[in-house]
Amino acid sequence: MAKSANLLLLSILLFATPTFAQKVEKIMAKGGAHYITTNIDYPITGTYLLNGDAEPSVQLNPDGTGVFQLSDLSKINMDWGMECFENGTPKYQKGFNYAVYSLWYKNKAETDGNWTYAHFSIHFQKKKMFILGDRSKDYVD
Repeated sequence: MAKSANLLLLSILLFATPTFAQKVEKIMAKGGAHYITTNIDYPITGTYLLNGDAEPSVQLNPDGTGVFQLSDLSKINMDWGMECFENGTPKYQKGFNYAVYSLWYKNKAETDGNWTYAHFSIHFQKKKMFILGDRSKDYVD
């Protein structure tokens, strides 16, 4: 009886573990290898607008795709992720009431796959998230 219960428990653990695992991807950028994820325990997906209500914008989708609108208003379809350690733990610098992350993105249409870094910050007191310091979205804890 105990043997079958242990086997059942082991089977459940083996199948349940991948369900809760953090998705991590290894990318190559000019500075070398980096790891990225789309989950940092904050609601980072959504639309980031210039000054809150105008273009250019950035759209981050939960599946790691999105749209990055450049200053000249041309849009690129992109893959994106936040820099993390190999185990999926996000890399960031924490300040008094903010945290700074590294957002990596690449143009899906380019075959060379160059990843580009963009500054991403969360301002806890203001309840705002910023990409490149000017495109923002509000969030709720």
